[in-house]
Amino acid sequence: MDFNEYQKLAIKSALYKNINISESTLNLEKSGNITPKALEHLWYPVIGLSGEVGEVLNKIQKYWRDGKNVNVEELKGELGDVLWYLSTVATELDLKLDDIASYNITKLEDRLKRNKIAGSGDNR
Repeated sequence: MDFNEYQKLAIKSALYKNINISESTLNLEKSGNITPKALEHLWYPVIGLSGEVGEVLNKIQKYWRDGKNVNVEELKGELGDVLWYLSTVATELDLKLDDIASYNITKLEDRLKRNKIAGSGDNR
């Protein structure tokens, strides 16, 4: 399965309370910023994404705190939830996961070529 196929299948299970996903449209201002109406559709998946990333971190944190083994299958499930929320955010923004992945690899290859992979900041 590729990212775009996953994204098409994942959005079918997006049920937000009091929001009709079929009415969600990306509305950009002339500046390229997302309109407040479009942002209403982002709050649920963005908060969910944060929560699922927290669950991944929590599983690993328990190792450091309690010495509890980290189960790969449990992490796989949590990472799948992260992927679902990421996919939903991308869909709400009318972005394709394949395009996001390609953009990210291009950016990283450029940083490697310029020896700027280490450090901080978006524009290095």
